[in-house]
Amino acid sequence: MFRMVTMQKYHLPEGMRVATLEERREFYAREFDLGKVAEWFGNQAVGTKFAIVMGRHTRVFLKEYREDADTTILLKAHKSLAEVQTQAVRFLPESLYYDRNVYDAKGHKLGQELAFDLDPENITCPVHGDLAEKMRRGQGLGFCKLELDMVKQQAIGLFEYLENEFSILKIVYSGRGFHIHVLDKDAHSLVEKKRREIARSVKARGFAIDEWVTIGEMRLIRLPFSLNGLVSRIVTPLLKSEVERFDPVHDERCVPKFYADGAISSS
Repeated sequence: MFRMVTMQKYHLPEGMRVATLEERREFYAREFDLGKVAEWFGNQAVGTKFAIVMGRHTRVFLKEYREDADTTILLKAHKSLAEVQTQAVRFLPESLYYDRNVYDAKGHKLGQELAFDLDPENITCPVHGDLAEKMRRGQGLGFCKLELDMVKQQAIGLFEYLENEFSILKIVYSGRGFHIHVLDKDAHSLVEKKRREIARSVKARGFAIDEWVTIGEMRLIRLPFSLNGLVSRIVTPLLKSEVERFDPVHDERCVPKFYADGAISSS
């Protein structure tokens, strides 16, 4: 029997909701696809660091971990992706991340994957206002279908802009917004000053990115194929050509089986 606290209420598009603890367990025990995760990383999986957050935003977590519910916990002891899965089943996180830093065999930082994070709360909505207004209403992480559609268009535009600067780009639906990953090896060695210049240039063109992610101050990013527990959606890589028609409410690639098959009651 799971012991949990009351979940935080955010306004979300119809068809999205916070995942319960039992649903998180169901996903990580039975559906979490380690093969797809390994394919995402290629030969870079070895040495990659992972992290979890149990219940910072949803307030859904196992009571025995109450003191650490808001903490970002680094998973340091794993030797394989299977052990990361074991930790996810143990802690039932609302979020599972990987560290974009690139390390050598001794753990020294060699560089960092460049990434861009576009989230719907950063969109100024004609109905719900800007981020400051949303936060005053306690809806800093809430969003509507209109904001989701607007951030999707921003993701397409940003991808097209970045294609002029970089060669290897991947776009990922994060569960709420979109991430664009730059996998050019030269981009890994960019210093903070250059990353800051890139972030400011992108912002100046009207893209509502989280600058901390691009600059590198926030080095963690959602792990593709993990569960975003805030909205009960799987973090899903997409082709750029798929984004325009992508519907995260119904697309079977991002809808977990527990949701598609009917909600599992929590105990």
